Order: sequence, then C-alpha cells, then structure tokens
Amino acid sequence: MKYMPLQQRQISTSRLVFGCMGLGGGWNQTPVSEEDILSAERAIDAALSIGITMFDHADIYTFGKAEKVFGEVLKRRPELRDQMVIQSKCGIRFPEGEIPNRYDFSKEYIVESVDGILTRLGIEQLDILLLHRPDPLMEPEEVAEAFDLLVKAGKVNHFGVSNMNVAQLKLLQNDCSTPLVVNQLEMNLQKLDWLEAGVLVNQAAGTNVNFADGIIEYCRLENVQLQAWSPLAKGIYTGVEVAQPSEAYVKTKQLVEEMAKKKETTLEAIVLGWLMRHPAMIQPVIGTANVDRIQKCEDAVRQAEQMSREEWYALYVASRGQLMP
Repeated sequence: MKYMPLQQRQISTSRLVFGCMGLGGGWNQTPVSEEDILSAERAIDAALSIGITMFDHADIYTFGKAEKVFGEVLKRRPELRDQMVIQSKCGIRFPEGEIPNRYDFSKEYIVESVDGILTRLGIEQLDILLLHRPDPLMEPEEVAEAFDLLVKAGKVNHFGVSNMNVAQLKLLQNDCSTPLVVNQLEMNLQKLDWLEAGVLVNQAAGTNVNFADGIIEYCRLENVQLQAWSPLAKGIYTGVEVAQPSEAYVKTKQLVEEMAKKKETTLEAIVLGWLMRHPAMIQPVIGTANVDRIQKCEDAVRQAEQMSREEWYALYVASRGQLMP
C-alpha cells in the first residue's frame, strides 16, 4: 500500500480534506447566528460520515466566522477534536483605510494570527499551520523564528505553505528547522498547469502557467503533501452551468458523465478520483458546506483506486482540448 506524505510523517489523516471556507454565514460582518452554527455542524457531520478527518481553515474565511462556528461546534461536542486533524492558514491581510490588501509573513503577525486562530477555534494547539500564498517581502529567517516560537509554546505542531513554487519552498525550508509538510495549490481537471512542465499556456483554461517548474516532482522528492484547492473546478463538471462552454469543456463534461454512469457513481467521485489517481497522492480540499454535495464525494477514494491509465488519460486529453503530442 502506498501512503500519503502526511501519513509517512505519522500524521494520521484522510485522503480527502473538508475545506471550511463556506462556514460562518457569508463574507460579511453579520454576527454568527445559531443557524450558522447548526449549518456548520451538519457539514462537519457529513464530512466525518464519509471518512474525512482533516479540516482546513484560514483566518480570513468569512472574516474569521468560519473558525468561530467551528469552534462553537467543538465547544458543544469536545469529543470531536480527537477525531480531527485541524489546519489553518495565515498571512493575508485585508485593506485597512488607505492601506491596501497585502501579505504579511512578519514574525509578529504570524504569532499574533495563530493566537487569534486558536481563540476562535477554542483549541490549544493547531495540527498544521500554512502560510497563505507567497509574500514577496518574506524574510525566511523571520518566518523560521516565528515557527520556532510557536513550536516551543506548544501552539503549532507542523507547518506548510500554499501556492508556492519550487524556489520559494527551497528558500523558506533553508532557514526552517522544522520540515514544511504541505503545499496547497489550485489543482483540478480544468487547471492543468501543474502537469504541464515546460508548456507555456494551459490549452483548456487559457491561463498562464504558474507551476510549470517541477513542483509536483519536488514535493514528491521532499515528502511534501500536495493538497488541491478547488479540486472540483467550482462545480463546472458536476452541475454548474457554463455560459460559453469550450469544445474541450463539453467533451470533458460528457466523458465525466459517461464514466459516472458506467461505474454507477457520482460526477464528483470521478472528478476527484482523477486527481487522486496521480501517483503524488494528491489530497483534494472539498470547499462546500452543502451536505448532499459532501456526501457525493464519498466514492472518490474507490474511484481513484480503480481508475485505469486509459481512463485517466482520456480525461486528461479531453480537458486539454488536444491530442497527446
């Protein structure tokens, strides 16, 4: 049996992650309501019911309310904490007056952010802390000092990053005494940059390549867990209507539907299964609070295990909008 990088580091976790961005009642300043808490509890229970044990947060999600409602659920049902691996992210700062949106990897801000995260979640220790996107002004030595302080204080167990390329990871790891255990990237059937090393344009999505520098291979070599945010591509293959569908999109969606029907499974399981079939043992982060949609992801692990090379490449070629060279 092949194990995920996190499992190889003795971090017990599920193949799927529940992303908590949809919890908390929306991106507004409306106070958390009882219904917001109950909605979060239903989503958490749905995730646990399909075997998900890892929960992904960020201090900015719904302006902190996502962590607050999650913390309220844990307060009412403290036994759930022992069933979970909880990670959160920090480093993004919203505009303040004339000060613009920005990143902040300063030691003071990282430490202060973790204190806020722990307070909102109502827990004493975060299993994993991720730096939320790269900060162009990052001082690796300063980040390393923050990590050391948090470990010594017993506030964080492990560290990782999101959306970093190979050079950024190497630069940061060079100064950190603790290994970086996660890199969270946007990965799905539509966004194929991460597979296209050396290719200048993503044929299917028409976007510039961000991760064509061997990031997959580097993370595999260094035992860094790759997590995929937006693994369902915002639902475009599983029910969301696309205004101006490309030929590649139409072919891919049709193929996903045919596979799901043939295998008697859900569209979500096929899309996630394709991603998880990759030998890097990619860990998708499901970002929905809809109980029905969460449950439709349950069969993804089985589909990943059963997906043949031919089926994987059929989806790959269809989504690229071209034949293999």
